[in-house]
Amino acid sequence: MSLRAALAVAWRGLLANKMRSLLTMLGIIIGVAAVIVMISIGQGATAQVTERIARMGSNLLLVRPGTGFGAVRGAAGTVNTLTLDDATAIASLPLVQNVAPEINQQVTAAAGSQTWTTTVKGTSASYPEIRNLPVAAGSFFTAEDVAQAALVAVLGPTVEANLFPNGTSAVGQTITLNNLRFTVIGVLAPQGSGMGGADQDDMVYIPITTAQRRFTGRQNVQVINVQARDAESLNTVQDEVAALLRQRHHLSPQQADDFTIQNMTAIMETVADTTKTMTLLLASVAAVSLLVGGIGIMNIMLVSVTERTREIGIRMAVGATGGAILTQFLIEALVLSLAGGVIGMLAGLTGSRLVSILAGWPAVIAPASILLAIGFSALVGIFFGYYPARKAATANPIEALRYE
Repeated sequence: MSLRAALAVAWRGLLANKMRSLLTMLGIIIGVAAVIVMISIGQGATAQVTERIARMGSNLLLVRPGTGFGAVRGAAGTVNTLTLDDATAIASLPLVQNVAPEINQQVTAAAGSQTWTTTVKGTSASYPEIRNLPVAAGSFFTAEDVAQAALVAVLGPTVEANLFPNGTSAVGQTITLNNLRFTVIGVLAPQGSGMGGADQDDMVYIPITTAQRRFTGRQNVQVINVQARDAESLNTVQDEVAALLRQRHHLSPQQADDFTIQNMTAIMETVADTTKTMTLLLASVAAVSLLVGGIGIMNIMLVSVTERTREIGIRMAVGATGGAILTQFLIEALVLSLAGGVIGMLAGLTGSRLVSILAGWPAVIAPASILLAIGFSALVGIFFGYYPARKAATANPIEALRYE
């Protein structure tokens, strides 16, 4: 029997027992669909996190106070060990391109009859360049504004929308932050949610000197953003910043750092590795359904061999070889698994799309995941179909003809 004829016989067998064939393929369908959905969600999450970190800047260091000074210890950001002078000293390092210290403070913003609780971020004029924040209208404040502690503000789109709901541009308008009057000089372009899901557009930016004098009353800073000249020099800059701060803070070799340095490139690599591991884990769990489906195929093929024992005997009596019988039943098992794989692929693509829309999770459908799922389903069909096919190929023709 030719390959084409064997495929035709296998396909007729599927159509002759539609419900039984569908139930047999169900495990394969669920397995393939689950693998595609899990991999697409995992890759989507990896792409989203990587894009968010890259948007912050791949050649970026975040220096935070904390982790211990003598007998005083605390988590990063919980103690006050960094100052504007530290930021100025870091800016003088040869491989550092930009430095932007920052402090954050919750405030009540108001414009006319509209009020909005938001976060004020005091920082320097280089902050937009370091964090890749384009200005949509107006301009960001300047180094001169920082030096003069000017009462100027740049709004995030969320703040503008809530303080000026009628669509009026905020640029040139006056707002109050905790009853202190500021002139709005710019509005940033939308940024969306950040690493923790917080709204990055719900922010008011003012000169850091203004924030220190008018809101916090302290000279300490919460974060120092350090931008290296390029990604290749980032590790060198990290070492130089650590050495400089230890020297400025008069730390002996026995004392722990009273600051923490986060390397965004290292964070990106760690997040990518973690999400990759989780994706493989989820895909492996989903692949168990393929094994269950394979057992179902083997079971139904054994039933098929039993039902067609007399047919097998007749074929052997008219000259069919054991290899031909083996090939016929393997092809039937393969067609069964591949049909389930194709249906599962369509279900997986649809499921990935639905999850992305309904749950708001990003989904990246890679052709490799589809090929992997379909290929694995074909291997399952061959593996679990071999034993029933082998049983049919080694049947005794005389006993097979006598079978009722």
